[in-house]
Amino acid sequence: MSMRWQAAIVKPGFNPLGTQTATLGYNLLTWGYNADGELGLNNRTYYSSPKQVGSLTDWSSISSGYQHSALIKSDGTLWTFGINSNGQLGLGNTTKYSSPKQVGALTNWSTIASGRNYTLATKTNGTLWSWGSNAFGQLGLFNLTSYSSPKQIGVLTTWSKIATGGFHSLGIKTDGTLWSWGQNSYGQLGYGTTASNYSSPLQIGALTTWASIVGGQNHTVAVKTDGTLWTWGYNEFGMLGIGNITNYSSPKQVGALTTWLTISASGYSTYSIKTDGSLWSWGYNSYGGLGLGNITKYSSPKQVGALTNWSQISGAKSGSFVASIKTDGTLWSWGVNNYGQLGSGNIIYYSSPKQVGSLTTWQKVSCGNTHTVAIG
Repeated sequence: MSMRWQAAIVKPGFNPLGTQTATLGYNLLTWGYNADGELGLNNRTYYSSPKQVGSLTDWSSISSGYQHSALIKSDGTLWTFGINSNGQLGLGNTTKYSSPKQVGALTNWSTIASGRNYTLATKTNGTLWSWGSNAFGQLGLFNLTSYSSPKQIGVLTTWSKIATGGFHSLGIKTDGTLWSWGQNSYGQLGYGTTASNYSSPLQIGALTTWASIVGGQNHTVAVKTDGTLWTWGYNEFGMLGIGNITNYSSPKQVGALTTWLTISASGYSTYSIKTDGSLWSWGYNSYGGLGLGNITKYSSPKQVGALTNWSQISGAKSGSFVASIKTDGTLWSWGVNNYGQLGSGNIIYYSSPKQVGSLTTWQKVSCGNTHTVAIG
């Protein structure tokens, strides 16, 4: 392994969530479903093992939407590919593309988060931008109009972290406050009500101790600076992790532990890595997506194996498969595999983690609906 790789090897506690930017670039690899060009390989062919996208090695940040992907290069440029029926690629049109296309000419993009048919991004100046589908106000632009090019949300320059659910959006500001907007049918915005959707960011409570945030299809998961874990929204499959299947419209603490660190939410499941490197999952599990060796759903956290070397985790937008990277740089996946989205070279479903190839240089991974994007 060269020093270039050693400079960015993933350490315990690294929290990618598809929204961080790196200082170094890496190869871009994709696999799985590809009917809309979401693999970026300039074709519509499905692949059950990783395929490199082009020959460039300057990719630094990735985020997979339902059937599209957004990426940032190490030079701060923004690129997208895949389905574009709602303008989610940000290219000023609704044409789908099967290879990476640059969004404008700016070089100051910082973080990205792809929703079902829309995209959020921040710039290095702390401003927040959105584009794509807006039927529920998930773009945060005070309207329900869809846009095919980036539009700024307000004028604030204090956004630090962003996340997307199916049709709801989330953000943390530099002061540690938590904000949400978009669809709220199940209380996934955390305001204590399901009365209506919201088309602009509103603060959740008054706390200034929020550290990280992710969205599932209709539920939300967050960690505070004290290491406590909180969830709210839809809970039919127990994905809130609080021991029942009751929906909640305001944050509820998951147990009493203060050792939660990295989080990810798929459509109807939730995943977290603790400070000790152990991996936990709960919620929907009909296809073995929890990695527990069975297809039983759980409404409270269950440890995936006994290993303590898990570094990052990405749940699929569909909620049925998962990919995770260990501290040794190896990549693992499990769950549904009907389109080869596990990268295992076959279409066999797995209910426990299976290694993807033999590489030890994986840096980040992001799962879409039925496809996977990674850099390494």
